[in-house]
This record gives sequence, C-alpha cells and structure tokens, in this order.
Amino acid sequence: MEAVQIAAPLDQGVGYGIVLGLGFAFALGMILVTFILKRYNSELQTSEMFNTAGRTVKSGLVGSAVVSSWTWAATLLQSTGVCYRYGVSGPFWYASGATVQILLFATLAIELKRRAPNAHTFLEVIKARYGTIPHVVFMVFGLATNILVSLMLVVGGSATVSALTGMHTIAAIYLLPVGVMAYTMVGGLKATILTDWIHTLILLIIIIVFALTAYASSDQLGSPAAVYDLLVEAALRHPVEGNVQGSYLTMRSREGAVFFVINIVGNFGTVFLDNGYYNKAIAASPVHALPGYIIGGLSWFAIPWLTATTMGLSALALENTPAFPTYPARMSDADVSAGLVLPYAAVALLGKGGAVATLLIIFMAVTSATSAELIAVSSIFTYDLYRTYFKPDASGRRLIYISHVIVVAYALFISTFSVGLWYAGISMGYLYLMMGCVISAAVIPATLTLVWKGQNKWAAALSPVFGLAFALVAWLVTARRECGALDVACTGSNNPMLAGNVVALLSPLVLIPIFTLIFGLDKYDWKSMMDIRRGDDRDLTATAGLDPEQQAAAAGVSPAATARERDEEQAKLARASRVSKWTTAGLTLAFLVLWPFPMYGSGYVFSKPFFTGWVTVGIIWIFCSLGAVGLFPVWEGRATLARTARAVVRDLRGGGRRSPVIQGAADRAETPPDPKEDAKAEVKDG
Repeated sequence: MEAVQIAAPLDQGVGYGIVLGLGFAFALGMILVTFILKRYNSELQTSEMFNTAGRTVKSGLVGSAVVSSWTWAATLLQSTGVCYRYGVSGPFWYASGATVQILLFATLAIELKRRAPNAHTFLEVIKARYGTIPHVVFMVFGLATNILVSLMLVVGGSATVSALTGMHTIAAIYLLPVGVMAYTMVGGLKATILTDWIHTLILLIIIIVFALTAYASSDQLGSPAAVYDLLVEAALRHPVEGNVQGSYLTMRSREGAVFFVINIVGNFGTVFLDNGYYNKAIAASPVHALPGYIIGGLSWFAIPWLTATTMGLSALALENTPAFPTYPARMSDADVSAGLVLPYAAVALLGKGGAVATLLIIFMAVTSATSAELIAVSSIFTYDLYRTYFKPDASGRRLIYISHVIVVAYALFISTFSVGLWYAGISMGYLYLMMGCVISAAVIPATLTLVWKGQNKWAAALSPVFGLAFALVAWLVTARRECGALDVACTGSNNPMLAGNVVALLSPLVLIPIFTLIFGLDKYDWKSMMDIRRGDDRDLTATAGLDPEQQAAAAGVSPAATARERDEEQAKLARASRVSKWTTAGLTLAFLVLWPFPMYGSGYVFSKPFFTGWVTVGIIWIFCSLGAVGLFPVWEGRATLARTARAVVRDLRGGGRRSPVIQGAADRAETPPDPKEDAKAEVKDG
C-alpha cells in the first residue's frame, strides 16, 4: 500500500519552537538547578557526581527516572501501531512484555549494589571478574545496545515531528539531541534524573488528557461504549487475520502473540545490557534501589497500555471519518511502521491541540531517554575505555572532560547515523524488532556474572559471540525461506524476527554449559568486584576550599563509614535481594501468565461491559502512576526542597548563605535535617 501524502497539521515554526525552544529551556533550567545545588546544597560537580549523582537518589526519583528512560518514542508509537494492527491484545502484549524486564532488573540492581558498590558501569564488573577479553566483548554488546536504542529514539521522534509540522526530517534528526546534550553536559546524571521527573510528569498528564477525551468528553467518541461499537464496525470492514472472529476486541491474536515473544526477548537486551539502567541502580541510595525499580516498573506499565488502548483504538474508530488525516484511505504499512498511528489519531481526536500534545510527549520521550543514553555511553568510554586502558591514574577533572567530549561526539554520531537510516528506508519499527537479534545473546551471560559464581571467563566471552552468529543465521535463513528475499520488508516481518530473537536469547542456555564442561566450573569469590575504584576527585576538591574530611568524601572515601555501618548496609542489601527475587518472580508470573493467558486460551471476545471495565482499570492505573512517579518524589524530597527554598529566600534578602559542606558521603546525605539546627542557623543568619 502506497503512503498517502498528508498535509502537516502544524507549521514548521511550531516544530522548531518545540524542538529548539523547549530543548534550550530545559538546558537553562538545568543550569539554574545545578547552580542552586552547588550554592545551597553544597554539591560539587566532581567526576563521581557527574556519573553517579552521588549514589544517594531516593526511590521516588529512581522510579521516575526508570519510567522516563523506558518511555522511548517506541513506547508510545510502536505500542499504538501494534494496537492498530492487532486490537486490544497489542497494547497489553507490549506493556507486559516490556514491564517484566524492569521488575526482574530490580534483582540485578540489588546484586550490583551488593557485589560492586563503587562501580560506575556494569562493564567494570565484567572486567573485575573476568579480565580483558570478556570486558571487550561485553563493551561491544553494551555499546551496540546504546546505539540501537538511541537510533530508535531519534528516527522515531524525527518522523513524528516531520509528520506533524512539515519540518524536514534531517533537521529534526540533528536538532532533537541539541538541548539534551546541553543540559546533560552541565548537570550530568543528576540533571538527567531531575529532568526525567519533569518529563514524566508532563507525559502522564497528556496521556490522561488523551484518555479522558476519547472515553469521556469527545464529540466523536466520548465513551467506552461508543468506541466499542465503532470497533465492531471496523472489524466488519477490515477483519484481523489470526484474531478470533477477526475482532479487534480479543486477546486471542496469532500475530499479536508472535509480537509478544519478540517484544519480551528484545527488551531483555535493552534493559539488561543498557548501561543507562545500571546507572540508575548505581545512583540509587542502597535502600532505595529495590523500591525504586518496583515503583518504576509498575508505574510504566500503564503508559504503553493506556496510550495504545486509547490512541490505537481511536485510530481504528475514526479512520472512516473525514477527521482522520488519511481519509478515505487507510494508513499504509509504512506509516504504521514509522509510528504515525498516534499522531494521526491525536489530530483526528483533538485537531491541532492533539498535534501539539503529541509533539510534546514525543519530545519528552525522546529527549529524556536520549539523555540517559548520552550518560550511559559517556560513562562507558570514560571508565571502561579511557581510565581502564589509556590513563588509569586520570584525575577527576580529566574524567569530566572526557565525559563532556563523549557526550558531544556521541550525539553527533547518532544524528549522522540516523540520517543514513532515513535514506535507507529503515524505520523505528524495524529497528525495534531487529534489536533482540543483535544484542540478546549477551543477556544471560551478563546476568550470571552477578548471580552465579560458576560461570567461567570463556563461557562469558564466547557465548554472546556464538549466540549472535546463530541468531543472524536463523533470522536471515528464515526470511529467505519465508519470502525468498532479504529486503527490508521481508527481513522485518514477524516470523524471521521471531526466529532471530528467540535464538539470540536462548542459545546461551546451551552454549554456557558446553563452555563450562570444556573450560571447567569457576569458583569466584566476589572479592575483585569490591576493589573497583571510585574516581579520584582530589584535584577538584582541593581547589574548592574543603577540609580533608570533605575532600575524602568527594574523592569517594568516607572516613565516617565504619565497618559496622558497612556490615549493616550489606545486611540490608542481602535482605532486599531475597525480597526482590520473590516479589519480581510473582509479578512476572502475574503479567505474563495469570492475567493474559486465560483470556488468550479461551478466545474470549470482549463484551461491552468488559471493555468498559478494561478501559477503566487503565485510567485508574495511570492516575496511580501519576501519584507514584509524579507526586511521590516531591513528597519524598520535601525536607530538602523546603531547606533549599529557605536558603534561597535568605540569600535574596541579603542574609547570605551557609558555608558549603560537600554532600559527598551517602550516609551524611541520607541523614534527615534537624529542625532545631535549621532554626539556630536561621537565627544566626539574621
């Protein structure tokens, strides 16, 4: 089906205004926040602070950062596309198939905090345990993951911006990362986490507006019952092959189930091999890592589920009306794969207001996740490449310089690569399905590095390489047998992608035992991971007017941390590890089996009351997500916010500010403020 040329609902000026204007607004906002944190919270931008946010982030902000990082352009665009193709099963398969990885990663986050408390990347853990060869292998897989994710963000985001505003795609590709690059360079990981919270809050509010418009206030739709009736009519016009009765209102969808498997497999790689998620675990305070990831995973589920259930079904319901941009034709497969179902549905539902809202949420999704990728890649190059192989004694100032250089270079590289993909006709949907074929062979070896002492270095190093080779063969051979060609359309179809993804993820289950038999069972004692060094920031702290104890804290050494305190922290982490295994296993079983498969197995076609309840649960869930990752971080940080606000007011009144005391040691940062001491200080400050 040929793509229909659609007039952009917004002017190019709106596109440039949002892409550049909002980008620079966030950059200036983060410069201001960084100044406030330095002046009133005494945070010095050391290499440790830039790459780890001081390792003191609490659960609410960890949760919002996880939600923001996992909300890509694909989260909104691809999930809506699979809803358009397969009906109500698509959003659920997308959401459940990508939530379990975040929940299961909570266990890995705890193990990382236990085994390697000073790590900056998960690759440092590989190097500490196995040495150089496995380290290089996993560095390649880790960077491939970051590159694929970044490409999906920029390719999908630029296609949407271009469709909504007429802005040239190449201009959007190069301009989208500009503002992100600016605020990431200024504030590092902490700036990324703070902007993640802002992006998540705005994103959730817009999704709620979409849902309430479609299911409550729209003149065209206005209720679940009205949407239900229009979906029944749509199935009569265009029945879905492989769905029960050709209906859009059933979980029994053959192609939807195939997508479900591809989605699960591919997303294991993008979580377990993306250093951005390890960055969040490293940044979290030890006691907040587990609740942060659980909150983030459960809150994120509602985003693709409700967004796609609202906008994908709205597209199906409205595409037969003059309000839909492609009317009287249906959307082409190319447009669906490019992620244009969401923007077209938004225009049909809300006109230009819907186009602006879509532009905003895509901008938020692309920029926040891109910021996480910039930090992830810069920390890999800084610590795993530069400090490990070129300059082991690099100073803190030098490490920050390298981090800044990599942020700029990587943004330019991704934009240029995306232009090449655009000219080659490679869409976001294609990259999303292919991703697992390329990276998933390293998931199981990477996980076993932190949870099993028996995996030897050759099993860790060779199983991803052989797994990748087998996956590529399975993918391309299946494509050749399916349709006799190796073009984009054939290799991007479901069955070849399914074969490649499954072989990639599961082949190490065979390869690791073979290499264990050949090279022997390892008996690792976990000690070398504890020896990973923090950055040496003494050159930065020495010029900041800090006393020796404060300098030691900034350099990653806390003389106040006694052996007893460290033992207590390890005990808490051990307890969290046990809790996380049971909790995440139970939630995974619920999302993947207990909830969906009774409906799939029965072939149940939703009744009107059931569909109304389905939608209602989604709306309630998104409001809970808003409370958990939108409002809870503010409540959790209320003491710090109040103390900072008082300090700003006191400074504006000419009362000066308190003497800087670096917030370097986690134990001191986690101690709640003493109201009596605050009162004394206020009296003293006048």
